[in-house]
Amino acid sequence: MTRPRFSIVLCTYNGAAYLQPQLDSLLAQTRLPDEIVIGDDGSTDASMDMLHVFAQRARKAGIAVELRRNRDTLGYVGNFSAGLRAAEGEVLFLCDQDDVWRADKLARMADRFEQDPSLSLLHSDARLVDAQGGSLQCSLFEALQMTPQEKQAIHDGHAFEVVLRRSFATGATAALRRSLVELALPVETGWIHDEWLTAVAAATGRVDFIDEPLIDYRQHGANQIGMRRRTLAMKWRDLLLPRGRLLSDEALRLRRLEAFLARGEFRGSAERVAQVHHKSSHFDRRVAIGRLPRLRRLPAIMREARSGCYRRYGTGGRSMLRDLLRHD
Repeated sequence: MTRPRFSIVLCTYNGAAYLQPQLDSLLAQTRLPDEIVIGDDGSTDASMDMLHVFAQRARKAGIAVELRRNRDTLGYVGNFSAGLRAAEGEVLFLCDQDDVWRADKLARMADRFEQDPSLSLLHSDARLVDAQGGSLQCSLFEALQMTPQEKQAIHDGHAFEVVLRRSFATGATAALRRSLVELALPVETGWIHDEWLTAVAAATGRVDFIDEPLIDYRQHGANQIGMRRRTLAMKWRDLLLPRGRLLSDEALRLRRLEAFLARGEFRGSAERVAQVHHKSSHFDRRVAIGRLPRLRRLPAIMREARSGCYRRYGTGGRSMLRDLLRHD
């Protein structure tokens, strides 16, 4: 049986301050990749010099390397999309410039893909660290507040129901099959690449995770998307935020996902389309609730609560409280 090829897709942009430890960790893998595709989005620091040196080291280790510098700035979604399209492996690993991979990350995840042909996307937990690499005493899954029920649902093949409630897979920890890239790209407007790929994977195939931290996920001032443990003060401020635009934008994103799935031909597509439509309609109703005077919101909120939508697509009582207290 032919051994599948594994590719790492690394995107960089002015990442010289944290790039070298990540590059070193890629070459320290117990199972080396077959290919590394690197897209630099126009760095003006020392990133490109570091990448040229790294490419030489990787090639000496028997790894094919494609190093390209974008002529026009693509942004991180466009840069990752271009890298995924260029990679030739059957399984593709997303890689950020400022993290550090555990030595067995690629081997552990590659083994899962080889054992489970139905697996479309696999991700893992991560150890949150500060800019200097010191532990923040919190894992990614803890910061996301993933519940045992959500984890079990994903393991049991019900990841799409969890996706409809909230995002849970972080691109820096994820790997996916080339077939998913061919199906899902381009990323729909308003979506981040890892969110979109996870949603499409969960709708059309199987998503799972390794419940261990396989990377150090560095948190610093220049993160495109960061993560930290939410405090009670943060949660309280969150209750009062204006959410009309956020909810309407989310409803629009969902309608784009609904249209994408409606064009697909896969088993259960009609059910998936109906599920997405149900959630987008709920968000439309929440937008309308926010336009009411606060004293008139309670009956509409209670109707949504009785339908089960707050629990299915949000945080239950906290989402209800948000709709009651927020100002648009």
